[in-house]
Amino acid sequence: MEQTEIDRLRAQDDFPQTLRDRVRVVGTAEGAQLMEIPGGRFTRLARLGLLVPVRWYLNRYRAVVWLYLAEDLRNFTAATENAHLLKGRTPESLRGQLEAGVDLRARNWRGRQLGFLLRQAEDPWIRAGAFAAFLGPVEVADIVKDPYDRSYVNRFRPVPPGQGNPGSPAAHLAERITTAQDADEIEWLRSELAHAVEAARIDSPAPRPAPRRPASAVRAYARPIPPLACTVTRPMEPRKRPSTQEDPPFVRPPESQAVSVTGALEPIGGLLGGALEPGDGPAAAAPTPISEQAASTPQVTDRLAAGVSEANKGPVFGAPWPDPGPVPRGAAGHRVSSARPSRPPVRRDRGPERAPAPSNRGLRGWLRRRSPRPARL
Repeated sequence: MEQTEIDRLRAQDDFPQTLRDRVRVVGTAEGAQLMEIPGGRFTRLARLGLLVPVRWYLNRYRAVVWLYLAEDLRNFTAATENAHLLKGRTPESLRGQLEAGVDLRARNWRGRQLGFLLRQAEDPWIRAGAFAAFLGPVEVADIVKDPYDRSYVNRFRPVPPGQGNPGSPAAHLAERITTAQDADEIEWLRSELAHAVEAARIDSPAPRPAPRRPASAVRAYARPIPPLACTVTRPMEPRKRPSTQEDPPFVRPPESQAVSVTGALEPIGGLLGGALEPGDGPAAAAPTPISEQAASTPQVTDRLAAGVSEANKGPVFGAPWPDPGPVPRGAAGHRVSSARPSRPPVRRDRGPERAPAPSNRGLRGWLRRRSPRPARL
């Protein structure tokens, strides 16, 4: 609404009340009371198109409630040519239309709503959208064939008043009210839409995407790939693997330490009495004189230093392997090998396998934990 119209309304006497009376809407019952006629006659006059509704809505029972301007009803009642419609018998022609099921309330509302939209439209595309608002999508696509023009028309197409979720019965009922149903009405809207779109194209064409750059007419030929230049590279040096530092040879323990080890092994020899040779017996376990112990001490010391144990008849853990030389004799008369046990053959197709780590369980593990750790170089 323009400012001049607002100023004109404000300049009238009883400004707020007069404006409220002009925009007041009433329903069927209140409108019949205002016109002083029965409600049935009011409904028949509205179905014949003599009373034009201005609004509508759906109530809780999904019934259409039509609203009318109170000022229009007062003007219809005040007109002298309508006096025979308010009292007396309805004319025969009008009664025949009512019997045929004529109901022009929805069509009259569409015509009135279209007039409101056209009065507010200031752009040709907005006018085209107002005409398309009362046509179905198929009718609009048949008239506006260009997809860009059709998209621009739908952009300015007002949303019709409706209630309910899409696809619900209320939505279908609202679609029937807001979409043209009669053939003559559809043809008139189609022609008006076609003229409005033509005028809008002349005034301002619909926006379109930028044209694509045309492809080049000259065909690009593939060029030969130049030969690779000769390159000189230096021979690669063999990659050195990180060397693993081997354990340094063990230091030969002194005689004093060997004697102490011998003393530590004396109780263990008693525990291994069942593992001795058949020649060993109570005579071997009998106490020996001090002179014989002193004479046999160097032999035991030599055997311990060479890595030979009298109890288990094998190498003592923690002592170095003996050098190849004369084979010493055991105390029980049997020959003890001082040579280092040979390793199992290594397969050539793969690297040498690591020997399993010595177990910490059993008697040997206990001896290994109790024996002093040799110093490393």
